[in-house]
Amino acid sequence: MTSYSIYFAGGLFDHKHLIGNALLAEAIEKYSDGRYVCVLPQDLEQATERAADIRNQDLKQVMACDLSLFNFDGTDLDSGTVVEFMVAKFLDIPSVILRTDFRSSGDQGKDGDDWNLMCSFYPRTRQVQFNGMAWYQEAREAGGDLNEISNRLYKRTATAVIEQLDAVRTEPAVIDHDENHLKRIYAWAVRFPGSGFDTFCGPDFVDQILAAKRKKDLL
Repeated sequence: MTSYSIYFAGGLFDHKHLIGNALLAEAIEKYSDGRYVCVLPQDLEQATERAADIRNQDLKQVMACDLSLFNFDGTDLDSGTVVEFMVAKFLDIPSVILRTDFRSSGDQGKDGDDWNLMCSFYPRTRQVQFNGMAWYQEAREAGGDLNEISNRLYKRTATAVIEQLDAVRTEPAVIDHDENHLKRIYAWAVRFPGSGFDTFCGPDFVDQILAAKRKKDLL
């Protein structure tokens, strides 16, 4: 069975974010039977505390992973998540947006997405959106202790995410298939962040990730 790495982007600034990210990542791997394995930025070991190094490590993982999952909760989207989302879209990485926040937000009106319109309408991008409060209450009403309620909720959420990951990775690539063109795009993606990102990635990074993505029919 082919296993796909998923860069899981989202807030990681308090215990609710941290444990929620970890629980969902675990559920995605479990209920996909190992088909999808999430890479959590919060679990990446940092060699230094330099802000540029932390950014570089996260961006490297965005580029290297096979697909991406972006948590778009909040009345305003997490700015770091938006940057990572745009890098993924620049490189035509298949992506799933997850929103469990039941509050309406954004500038798209009642029939649009509940976030800023600049983060919508991109190809190879699927959405999972539901009322997190409603799903929690339904899980709770089914009975059991907190562990059972949590398992029920995260199984349901993970199953919905897996369905969209399966769908989005089969969508045809938008990016040009020509090898030289791909190398130029990815080489530029390694250069434009500056602050030592190209050195951090190393000289063979582009060739390695392009080969890995081609092997999995993602390009």
